Amino acid sequence: MSLTRDPPSAAGDKDGRFQPGGVPGQLVAARSPAEALEPIRAPDLPPDWEEPELNRHPFLRILDGFVTFLFLLACLGVALFYWVKVQFDQPGPLATSTVFAIPKGEGVTAIAERLEQEGIIADRRVFMTSILYFMYLKGQGSLKAGEYEFPKNASMRDVLDTLAQGKSIEHKVTVAEGLTSYQVVQKLMAQSELRGEITEIPPEGSLLPDTYKFGSNDTRQDIIDRMRDAQAKFLTKVWPTRDPDVMVATPQEALILASIVEKETGRADERPHIASVFENRLKKKMRLQSDPTIIYGLAGGKGALDHPIQQDEVDRDTPYNTYKINGLPPTPIANPGRAAIEAVLRPTKSNDLYFVADGTGGHVFAATLDEHNKNVAQWRKVEREIREKEAAAAAAKAAQDASAGGNAGAAAPGQAAVPAPTQTTTQGKTAPGTVAAAPAAPEIPVDPGALGTNPQPSATKQASNGGGAVPLPVRNPKR
Repeated sequence: MSLTRDPPSAAGDKDGRFQPGGVPGQLVAARSPAEALEPIRAPDLPPDWEEPELNRHPFLRILDGFVTFLFLLACLGVALFYWVKVQFDQPGPLATSTVFAIPKGEGVTAIAERLEQEGIIADRRVFMTSILYFMYLKGQGSLKAGEYEFPKNASMRDVLDTLAQGKSIEHKVTVAEGLTSYQVVQKLMAQSELRGEITEIPPEGSLLPDTYKFGSNDTRQDIIDRMRDAQAKFLTKVWPTRDPDVMVATPQEALILASIVEKETGRADERPHIASVFENRLKKKMRLQSDPTIIYGLAGGKGALDHPIQQDEVDRDTPYNTYKINGLPPTPIANPGRAAIEAVLRPTKSNDLYFVADGTGGHVFAATLDEHNKNVAQWRKVEREIREKEAAAAAAKAAQDASAGGNAGAAAPGQAAVPAPTQTTTQGKTAPGTVAAAPAAPEIPVDPGALGTNPQPSATKQASNGGGAVPLPVRNPKR
């Protein structure tokens, strides 16, 4: 049997647990086991009772609040540290390997901002926090000037380690403007410092010519990916800056026309003027009649012929022969550089429709056929003088070799002497002061009307130009 003690106020208990009239402090029997387990209810408070104020010193209350604040601040700091660490170690946003240069004297804040702008790191604030922790608090070195190569998806820890340890790159490869994608691949395959294969020939015009620096871990495909990414970024950047009345309607058309401009001249100051000639021809619905497009239609990505252009090749139907097609060819004919793309998007304002070589590596321009014919006649005169000088120099050298009586420069018995090869640029354009043909080579057999030397072009040319005379913009003969 379980016993409970009757509280002093048991006589007035509302739940009937205690016997009426019970004696205070008297033990009574519980009515059930469950009732025995129930705690004794505290007596009701007097009606006039008031809770006393906490009897604590004001300083203790301030101290208690400060300790609570420090605790919350510590919890926040731990959470922030963990978040920064996760951000610091996770893969970065870099889609392809890239090179980043730090000039001497550049501040840490400026470096972090440029890293974020170029897509190497995701958040400069996290990067700056890590620099403060590792560089200044732990004293683990400083950022060093130089050129650095970062692999794809490099984390901020990888970037900071590379910059702090000064692991600058040592190799570079230069890709000239005007090379075809096939020629670019061949150049990279010949680069012994690179490794790996290139999976496929990139689309024509998709690579940005430039000097690319790389580290020991870079592959040939990495360089191709970087070139494609650089061309896409540059085109996206400059396309909105185009003149509103240019004839090219899409970025791809801009690449096509820029590749033609790139192959027509090696002089940067001439590109906007060359672009204006083709722009004016497109506006008048005249055919472009560009020799490099003929060569690309015949040789494809190989980029060059082993002979001067012949008349039957000018008349041959290919998708790239701008003597036979209207407008632009279907794709670029090379990989244009920045200057050629900008020239097409912002060409010189002119009325010129023709240009011809001037003998100095540049061109002279004309707005009318009569003026162009005069320029052509002047070029023929300069061309003859150049050939005469080259022939005289070759004869003088042959005489000198003969007088020396040695074998140096002499042909082997039974073998004809071969003239020195013509100097050309890596882009397939004639170098300044040279011509593409050997001194004794005949001129290219072309229709005089096509060259603009005949004021009355042939009926065949008139028909091919839609009824209008559109002479070829004459240049040095190209191989």
